[in-house]
Amino acid sequence: MKKIRYGIIGFGNFAERAILPAIRKSENSELVAIQKRSLEQAREKAHLYDIPYYFDSVNTLVSSNNVDAVFIVSANSQHYPETLLAAAWEKHVLVEKPMATSYADAVEMVDACKKADVKFMVGHMLRFSPLLHRIKDIIESGRIGKVSFARSEFIYDAGGTQREWLWNKQTAGGGPLFDIAIHCLDSMRYVLDDTVTSVKSMMRNIFSEKVETTNLLSLQFSQGVIGSIYSSFEAPYRQNFIEFIGSHGSVSAYKFTPSNTSSVVEIKLGKEGGIENIITEEISVPDLYQLEVTHFSDCILNNTEPLVTNESALHNQRILELARSSAV
Repeated sequence: MKKIRYGIIGFGNFAERAILPAIRKSENSELVAIQKRSLEQAREKAHLYDIPYYFDSVNTLVSSNNVDAVFIVSANSQHYPETLLAAAWEKHVLVEKPMATSYADAVEMVDACKKADVKFMVGHMLRFSPLLHRIKDIIESGRIGKVSFARSEFIYDAGGTQREWLWNKQTAGGGPLFDIAIHCLDSMRYVLDDTVTSVKSMMRNIFSEKVETTNLLSLQFSQGVIGSIYSSFEAPYRQNFIEFIGSHGSVSAYKFTPSNTSSVVEIKLGKEGGIENIITEEISVPDLYQLEVTHFSDCILNNTEPLVTNESALHNQRILELARSSAV
């Protein structure tokens, strides 16, 4: 079987922990190159993991004839210039969320990849989650009735993060809004198969150079559902949750974002103003990054369009920008 040869741009802790094993477990993909700012550190990691090529320059990696596609895992502000470089060398681009730090940059990224005739996809790996698929199926079956409200939260203590750039507004684009609320937003949109028509945002601890530390979004979807997303870097523990409330009941899940775990979907059905029944379903969630990489490689090999479309990715980026600009 032909395999797509990947180079990872921004080979840090996250790439080492999640992206490297995902590519290696993918049957139609292989990892051939990594890039770090330090050539010595890149060499050490390449030797440790038996990776053939290593670079300290993004341009050198994307210009290599041994690389077919790149997985960009660098700081948010670098997604834009690195995508343009990769496209200029006709490399396919899989880029971590958030897509960019501005909507204008995101549009240029899509245009550059279209012009170069290469595949482009933003890494919304939760689109591949059987847990979200099950929630979507339950809603579409009509089991909980007509959905009127959706809510999600993602919180953790970012005080000990090794990503120092995470606190810099220019580099990160935003705080929990750009880092984790984007997961909640895309998950809601995927399950509801809808777009957002209006957004309002409240932020805590807005500094001139640093990002916000807590964020609350209010959303209006085009089909009438309203929603809220709470995200924070100030939490005492890590927690994420998603829920959809309909006219007959609700469906929800904690731990809806992790890979390689077991999570529970809870369905509550109402009757005469009370809860008539609670049903739980345990869902096994595999390595979502592996599914994501395999899908993207398949799109390259068979010239098909990625599950996360350019239009959907740009819509998410637009909502992030509106949320940032409307914050109070």
